[in-house]
Amino acid sequence: MRVLVIDPDPARAALVAEGLGDFKPLEVRTVASLAEVEKDLDRLAPDVIVIACDSPDRDTLESLREATEQNPRPVVMFADRSAPGLAQAAVEAGVAAYVVDGLQPGRVRSVLEVAMSRFQLMQQLRADLKKAKADLASRKVIEKAKGLLMKERGIEEEAAYAILRKLAMDTGRPIAAVAADLVAFAGVLKGGPA
Repeated sequence: MRVLVIDPDPARAALVAEGLGDFKPLEVRTVASLAEVEKDLDRLAPDVIVIACDSPDRDTLESLREATEQNPRPVVMFADRSAPGLAQAAVEAGVAAYVVDGLQPGRVRSVLEVAMSRFQLMQQLRADLKKAKADLASRKVIEKAKGLLMKERGIEEEAAYAILRKLAMDTGRPIAAVAADLVAFAGVLKGGPA
């Protein structure tokens, strides 16, 4: 497991590394700030990021959000203290586990395991939501294309769907793509946007 520890305090960073001792194989890289590795995060490819700090500030959270936006990964934050609203801001920035005044080597492993599991669950939920939205959009465009065919040709729904399916098979494209083309073309014919 590759772990990136971000902490300006070497003694506190050592506590994190000590708590990771059980993981095998283990590669720990420690830096003082996110700015040191922000541009190299993809190259370093840590399995998990651990941030330990006195108290997170909004700039750090925004930098974290930007750094992990394109390539999300589990983030654990240990803070010595917190202010109202920071836990919510941390979660919104992509932190999977936010622990205040609880950095003890014996707890690090279990916190990391929970954070990694929670991160995987959230990633799966996001993927499922994205797929559901895409499926819904596909169904909507297929329904619209069927409606156009039914109106223009005076045919039943099953016949309209059969036409779309045949076009999709003949062109080797998904039925939703064929339906989207038909809807767009119909819009052009009616004087809509090109």
